Amino acid sequence: MPTTPIPKKLLARQHEITADFLRLIDQHLDDITTGRATEMFEIRDFAGQLCIHPTHLSNTIKLTTGHAPCYFFEARILDVARQLLQDPRRSVADVAQSLTYDPSNFTKFFKRFAGLTPKQYREQVWEQRRLANSETVTI
Repeated sequence: MPTTPIPKKLLARQHEITADFLRLIDQHLDDITTGRATEMFEIRDFAGQLCIHPTHLSNTIKLTTGHAPCYFFEARILDVARQLLQDPRRSVADVAQSLTYDPSNFTKFFKRFAGLTPKQYREQVWEQRRLANSETVTI
């Protein structure tokens, strides 16, 4: 049975939606960390900004990338959390609050996606820095 090719115009729009969604994630997380936004968006909020239905957004992202929209959103939140946790002046609770989490849920989120708690991650980063500093001193 012959397959019908997908028109290039439709493919271009799907990739445009995906690129716009990823850009909105970065913009929103920047707004959250700088304090310009106080509530974390959900996927339906991004769909609303793109003026499309959440199901259409989800299907389009899955089609173009092979992953659900939440995959990218959670991965980006985790990247931001890792970056914020590297600042020794900020407590884990402060990082959680800046990402609109309560500390307990932040720890659960972080452990689920990073495989270790924020405190363990922070200790690992500091140990790596300590070892890197000691290597540069001994050379």
